Amino acid sequence: MAAKDDVGRRGEQLAAQLLMDEGYTLLARNWRGREGELDLVALDGTTLVAVEVKTRSSTRFGHPAEAVTPGKLARLRRLTGQWLAEHGRELRPRFRDVRIDVVAVIAPRDGRATVELLRGVS
Repeated sequence: MAAKDDVGRRGEQLAAQLLMDEGYTLLARNWRGREGELDLVALDGTTLVAVEVKTRSSTRFGHPAEAVTPGKLARLRRLTGQWLAEHGRELRPRFRDVRIDVVAVIAPRDGRATVELLRGVS
């Protein structure tokens, strides 16, 4: 298994834990749609949240959140629509709004990770 995959998997686990600590209810992990993958899908109160997790081992090539470009956000919106078409009917009474959050993780191989939640990225 590639070191990059290990870093990404660690970041997703740290992101999931942060979201649960913040009171989110996780609904799905690594959901695959026609155009790609939603890392995490969760409920934050009455808001359905698609969560993009970006993990880096350092900021040498920039902050992880910088990788969430306008094109990436557009794809996340389409994927969220696909997820809702597949799962929304059963959950509809539980949420009123939809948003996209980003969790940026800096996880050095030999140190403590920094995890940052950015709510309502647009």
